[in-house]
Amino acid sequence: MTSLLSRRPVGTPTSFPLRGLLALAAGKSAARATRLIGRGGGTAITGMVARKVDPRILDELVRIPGVPVVAITGSNGKTTTARFTAALLRGEGITVCHNSAGANLIQGVTSLAVSYANLRGHLPQGVLVAEVDEGALPMVAPETLPRALLVTDLFRDQLDRFGEIYAVADAIESVAAALPADAALVVNADDPMVATLAEKREGRRVTFGLAIKRSTDQITRAADTIRCPRCQADLKYRHVYLSHMGDYSCPSCGFARPKLDVAVTSLEVVGLDRTRVGLQTPSGKLTLEIPQSGVHIAYDAAGAVAILVGLGVSLDHAAESLASVGPAFGRLEKIEADGRTIVLAFAKNPTSYNTTLRALATEGEPRQLLIAASNTLVDGEDFGWLWDVDFETMAPRVERAVISGTRADELANRLHYAGVSASKLKVIEDRPEALTEALSLLPPGSRLVVLSGYTPLIELRDEMRRRGWTGRYWAV
Repeated sequence: MTSLLSRRPVGTPTSFPLRGLLALAAGKSAARATRLIGRGGGTAITGMVARKVDPRILDELVRIPGVPVVAITGSNGKTTTARFTAALLRGEGITVCHNSAGANLIQGVTSLAVSYANLRGHLPQGVLVAEVDEGALPMVAPETLPRALLVTDLFRDQLDRFGEIYAVADAIESVAAALPADAALVVNADDPMVATLAEKREGRRVTFGLAIKRSTDQITRAADTIRCPRCQADLKYRHVYLSHMGDYSCPSCGFARPKLDVAVTSLEVVGLDRTRVGLQTPSGKLTLEIPQSGVHIAYDAAGAVAILVGLGVSLDHAAESLASVGPAFGRLEKIEADGRTIVLAFAKNPTSYNTTLRALATEGEPRQLLIAASNTLVDGEDFGWLWDVDFETMAPRVERAVISGTRADELANRLHYAGVSASKLKVIEDRPEALTEALSLLPPGSRLVVLSGYTPLIELRDEMRRRGWTGRYWAV
C-alpha cells in the first residue's frame, strides 16, 4: 500500500507571509510568558494569540505546504488513541508533532503547529498528530486537510454544548465525506453510527473493533445508539463490548457490523496496570502488552494501529512502541503523595464513568474516594446524565467519600440514591480543602481514588503539584 505521508503542497508561496511570521513570534512569546508566570503550558494561548495576529496561520503552516496530518476525533478515547498513534509512528522512525496535553479546540491545534514550527514558518518533516474536539473538527479540517481521520466513537457528551449525538454525527459526516480521495477514513465498526459515516465516499476506509467471543459489557440505560442507523429498528447484539459498541445486526433491514480490517482477537485486563491485546491486521498478528487498564484501551490501541494501516506505514515495532506508553493525565494515573498513593480517574460522561468504574472494580476500588464535579463551560452545565452512571455498582465498596466541586450538592444527592450511606459522605466544595480532608481520612495501606471531571481534576492535580507530589499536567 502506498504511504500517505509525503508532503503534497496545495500552494507554493515564495516566502512565508510577514503577518504569519509576526503571528509565530507572538504565539511563541505568549507561551513562554505563560509558563514563566506559572499560568499554564501555553497549550491554548499560543494558538489564540497567533490566530489573533494572523487568522490564517494554521492554514499557512499546514494546509498550503501539505504537511501530513492525522486527526483523531470522537466522544471518548481521543487522548489515549493519539498518544498510541504518536508512539507507533515514532517507533517506525517517523518524526511526530503531537498535541499531547490534549488541547484539542481550534486554538489548541493551532498551538500545536505554531509550537513545532520554526520562526521561518517551517514544520519538521514528519507527521502532525492532532487530537481534535468533535465540535471543533469542522473548523480544523479545512485548515489542515487530514491525510487520515479517525473517529473513535459517539456518546452523549456535554448536551448543552453539542446537542444530541445525531448533531455531532452529522457534523463529522460532513467532514468525513469531504476528505480528499487519497486520505484514509478510519472508523470504529463496533459503534453503529460511526460505522456508517461517509459510506459512499471514495477513498481508503479502514475499520477496527473487537472480535472476541464473549461480551465484556451489557446494554444499560447509559447506552446511546442501540437502534439501526438505517431503519431505526432495535439492533440485535451477538456480543456487547462497551456500552452500545459490539457485534450487532439489524433483524429488520439486514444491516450488520462491517468486516473488521483491524480486529482485537484476544483481550485480558490485568488490574489497574496492564492490558494484553491480540490483534489481527492485514499484515499479520500482533501481541501487545500495554501499561494501562481497560477494555477501552483495546479499542484505542486497535484504532491507532488502524491509522498506520490506513497510512500505509509498517507495524514492525508496534509491540515495543506501545509497551512504554503509560496513562495520560488523569487516565488512572498514579501519584505518590508522601507515602500514600492517589489514583486520578478522569470521567466526563456516562460511558467514561462506567468504563472507569469497571476498571477500578478489578482491584476492588474505589474504597476511599474523592469525587468532584463542576458546571463550568468546559465541563458542561447539564449534569442530568449523572443518573445514567452506574454508581450503584461501586456503592457497596465505598468506605468514605469526600465530595467536591461546584456541583458537589448534586453529586452527593446522586451518590445517596445510589446507596452510599450519608454517614460515609462529606461535602467540601473547595478542592484543596477536600484533598486535605480526603487524605487525612485515608487509613494506612489504602489508596485514594480521585474520580472527577476535567476542571476539578486539573485544580486537584495542580494542588498536588504545589505540594511537591507531581509535575505539570501538560507534561505527562
